[in-house]
Amino acid sequence: MRSRLIPLIAAIALAAVTVAAGCGSSNNNSTGTSGGTLTATPGITQQADQSIVAKLPQSVKSSGELTVAADATYPPDEFIASDGHTVIGMDADMAKAIAQLMGLTPKVQNVTFASIIPGLAANKYNLGMSSFTDTTSREKVVDFVDYLTAGTSVFVKAEGGPDIKTLEELCGHTVAAEKGTTQQDQISKQDAKCKSEGKPGVSGQILPDQNGVNLAVSSGRADAAMADTPVAAYIVEKSNGQFKLTSGPIPPEPYGIAIPKSSGLTQPVFDAVKTLIDNGTYTKILDYWGLKEGAIQSPSINHGVAG
Repeated sequence: MRSRLIPLIAAIALAAVTVAAGCGSSNNNSTGTSGGTLTATPGITQQADQSIVAKLPQSVKSSGELTVAADATYPPDEFIASDGHTVIGMDADMAKAIAQLMGLTPKVQNVTFASIIPGLAANKYNLGMSSFTDTTSREKVVDFVDYLTAGTSVFVKAEGGPDIKTLEELCGHTVAAEKGTTQQDQISKQDAKCKSEGKPGVSGQILPDQNGVNLAVSSGRADAAMADTPVAAYIVEKSNGQFKLTSGPIPPEPYGIAIPKSSGLTQPVFDAVKTLIDNGTYTKILDYWGLKEGAIQSPSINHGVAG
């Protein structure tokens, strides 16, 4: 995936999300994806698809809602609108369209990233849509319907930041990442690799959300940060020259919608994503949020990468 998000930067600037300064989100719940200056992709309203509705578990169907967990500190995939509590972004729009195909009302809840999979396992949420990389270790706990691809990029202070172009060049640096992410795993693995080669290790600053990661770099507590390529690109674009990208993307990996095992929702979600791809809504959403280069031709189930 390319490292720049061109189509939507001016529009997204209207949303009050100061990611570069490290301002935290409200962590309030949001009942849907409307509200705020910038809301949903235009023209994505779906009619309920009765073939999908028929496959829903009765408990979900009778509830009338699709509860979706997201860590809304990760723009443009999921973040907080200017109303201070509504979750918006690519995943929120996908969640809205999937819920509509199921004849349900979407309820997108803002929670910390590391709590989402445990929450799914405890049946607190129907889905997790929060830029999850589908990995084989996560598949032991939840199912994934893969719907996008994204790589990892490194960003640093624009003035005086280290010129880190490869994972190997992380040796000897303090690197920030969000707790529970594949970037945390990459830092840990590279730390071990550096030390095994007789080099200084990588000191990880692992923080609860992306806003904390950004602040660690801007305050000098971390030399660099790692995030998914579209998110890192957005942060750099919105930083008013404070940050710059130095590497990426590290090869793209699949994004998956996380689903509790044995919930009966994996096939309906797969069918809904396929419908959105086939009817063009998927492309509209990705175009609107500047993510079209991560598009796939067809969804898949549990095609995760090792990790």
